[in-house]
Amino acid sequence: MFLLPSSRLLYAIVLAQLPLHVAQAQVAQQPTDSVPASASPAATGIDCHHPFGLTDNNERVYRLTDSDNKPSGEVRMRVVSLSSEMNKKKTVETHKVLLKSGLYDTKSRLLNMQDLTFSCRQDTSFIDGMSEFKPESIRSFRDRKLEYAPVALAWPHQPKVGSQLPAGGSQVQVSSSVVDIAKVSSFVRKRKVVSGPAPVTTPAGTFSCYKIESEHEDATQARKDMVMRSTYKVVDYYSPSMGIVKTEVYDKKGKLSQTRILASAKSQ
Repeated sequence: MFLLPSSRLLYAIVLAQLPLHVAQAQVAQQPTDSVPASASPAATGIDCHHPFGLTDNNERVYRLTDSDNKPSGEVRMRVVSLSSEMNKKKTVETHKVLLKSGLYDTKSRLLNMQDLTFSCRQDTSFIDGMSEFKPESIRSFRDRKLEYAPVALAWPHQPKVGSQLPAGGSQVQVSSSVVDIAKVSSFVRKRKVVSGPAPVTTPAGTFSCYKIESEHEDATQARKDMVMRSTYKVVDYYSPSMGIVKTEVYDKKGKLSQTRILASAKSQ
């Protein structure tokens, strides 16, 4: 959490109203304005100019398999552009990469295409919260106004085993010209660094990865008292230099239902 000067006063007021042990914990989590050398991109060996190692014209293909380890499709990501921007104080630079991400079936037919923005700032890279969005969740709301509110997923360059990572995902407000109809969301919560780093082998190569477990929740809320939810467990294998190279999705009974693995990473 990065606080601007105008926000610090409000933050102090909030702390004053918290129990002492909670306030102390919050202060302990508050980062300083400068980044310690041990957490800098140079110290971690991560090239923040290219988030997750994505370079110009880079293309990555993820292979999807079902519970029986049979092919179920592919996700293809292609870098469209690279950019950077400074904060208002000119003290922190954020590097961004815009991608076209397409979901294809086993016959290479396009099912969905979306733009995603990945970024890197100081000692953390971020994945667009819209990467969690499921197009099928709003198919019943055709010809409606859709307002998207993504929350990026943070991926530290030096994860600590046992630590919790912030939640992220996306929410869509569905409405007509006169009334709100529903809120549709897909969020990742309870993200925990379980172990690592350890080698993970994929068709694209072997990468040093951290194992991250999380809970995913898909929800559709028509009214405050009427919410349809589904939750499931996800395990990500995360390489700070490459991003997520493998993902395992488990159903409510703990059975592996889908695997997504990095099949290739190349520049055109």
